[in-house]
Amino acid sequence: MSVLEEMRIRSLGVIDDAVVELSPGFTAVTGETGAGKTMVVTSLGLLLGGRADPALVRIGSKAAVVEGRITVSEGDAVASRAEEAGAEFDDGALLISRTVSAEGRSRAHLGGRSVPVGMLAELADELVAVHGQTDQQGLLKPARQRQALDRYAGDGVAVPLVRYTTAYRRLRAVLTELDELTTRARERAQEADLLRFGLDEIAAVEPLAGEDADLAAEAERLGHAEALASAAALAHTALAGNPEDPESVDATTVVSAAGRALDAVRSHDPALAALADRIGEISILLADVAGELAGYADRLDADPLRLAAVEERRAALAALTRKYGEDITAVLAWAEEGSARLTELEGDDDRIGELTAERDTLRAELSVLGQELTDARTEAAARFAEAVTEELASLAMPHARVSFAVRQTEAADEASGIDVGGRSVLYGPSGADEVELLLAPHPGAQPRPITKGASGGELSRVMLAVEVVFAGSDPVPTYLFDEVDAGVGGKAAVEVGRRLAKLARSAQVVVVTHLPQVAAFADRQLLVEKTVDGAVTSSGVTVLEGEDRVRELSRMLAGQEDSQTARAHAEELLAAARADV
Repeated sequence: MSVLEEMRIRSLGVIDDAVVELSPGFTAVTGETGAGKTMVVTSLGLLLGGRADPALVRIGSKAAVVEGRITVSEGDAVASRAEEAGAEFDDGALLISRTVSAEGRSRAHLGGRSVPVGMLAELADELVAVHGQTDQQGLLKPARQRQALDRYAGDGVAVPLVRYTTAYRRLRAVLTELDELTTRARERAQEADLLRFGLDEIAAVEPLAGEDADLAAEAERLGHAEALASAAALAHTALAGNPEDPESVDATTVVSAAGRALDAVRSHDPALAALADRIGEISILLADVAGELAGYADRLDADPLRLAAVEERRAALAALTRKYGEDITAVLAWAEEGSARLTELEGDDDRIGELTAERDTLRAELSVLGQELTDARTEAAARFAEAVTEELASLAMPHARVSFAVRQTEAADEASGIDVGGRSVLYGPSGADEVELLLAPHPGAQPRPITKGASGGELSRVMLAVEVVFAGSDPVPTYLFDEVDAGVGGKAAVEVGRRLAKLARSAQVVVVTHLPQVAAFADRQLLVEKTVDGAVTSSGVTVLEGEDRVRELSRMLAGQEDSQTARAHAEELLAAARADV
């Protein structure tokens, strides 16, 4: 079993530097009001991943630091999770630290390794159950009461709840999509009409990819056909000569003459032979170009009708590019996407049918699972209430009776509910059940919600009884109670102390208390006290033994450490507690 051995607290609230040594059994933390007892709870909260509040940093300090040493058993959940995080152990102990700067930055270390703060919070679930006044207020909320019942019920609720939650989330998604399809039917119909119009317009033109660019080039050529033909003819004459003018000089003839001149002497000089070869290549190239120019002129179409047809086609394509894309390639892409979207929109009716069928299937599944949850909670509620009632008898409330009301609220219509117990009832992510903890404090009293039927002292004892029951069904190694005995006194306080001592036989229990009747049952009592300058230093958290413990109990009893009557009463309390244990 994991046990919190000690904590060192520095620069946190009124605490300057103090070490809190804890007992494996029952440790009571006492001290004057405002001495800093609650800082022990706050420190443990920080150590186990609680919210970092820079206001907790002691004035004048740069940061608050809390360090803890926890002994762990090899192979338990805490040790395994810490090992996964790369933590190292110190003689079987796990060292945890948390630093909070005055600027609000927070750092966490586990076994010498820097870890996310969330890692400490994960370990907290396995290590410590912390309960204080805020937790008691939380127990007043029906949602927290349902969570407490579910925790007690264990797999009986947990298993169907997982399946229920999965089906519930899917149903919410289906309902959202159905709502979108039905409420936006008009907008989707309008979108489909626009897509059909555009697709029909494009289909009527039947554009081809790149056709706009090809037609632009053809239009440019047809528009300047005469100039192109004249230029080609002049170039051909310059290269190949004019057959009607034998005296004309052309490039082919001149280059051929140059080649013949070099060919006559090329055998005498390789350099000159190379130049002759290059001239031969030029001659071939000139002949090819001249031939292509002659063919170009023959192929050139100067037909005005063709030009008009090209311009008409270009106008049709331009009408498409004005609406659907910067060029025909983009227009065709729009058409492809639009066709896919239209198919989707036209399939809405089919989709609505599919979703409606899935919705009905899921609602039927939720009805079955909801009934399973109701049955499991009802059965667990009876056992839980009986166990808590038995605990209350040990806490000076022998006639009190605790019960749970597990009920449902009828839905206004079948569409808004699920069928549980033959009725259409409202449902949520955790089922259809509303759970409320009821208390009848004495015989003849009607069970009433604990929000209305319990005093402060009774609520404290109900909370303790609930935690003791949890300790038997879902135990954790350490329980920390911050003034859970508020509003309790006299015999009831003695019973609270006795019950905490009993709980400490199977777990570590730390209690911040102002009641001497509770503190007397502790295996170890720690006194938190300030120095004259208002700070709690390393000497300000003291383990009380013998005469010192009697003096502190006397102060708690009568406000006077040296009162003989109070001392006698304190000694009597200690003796009675030891005899009882």
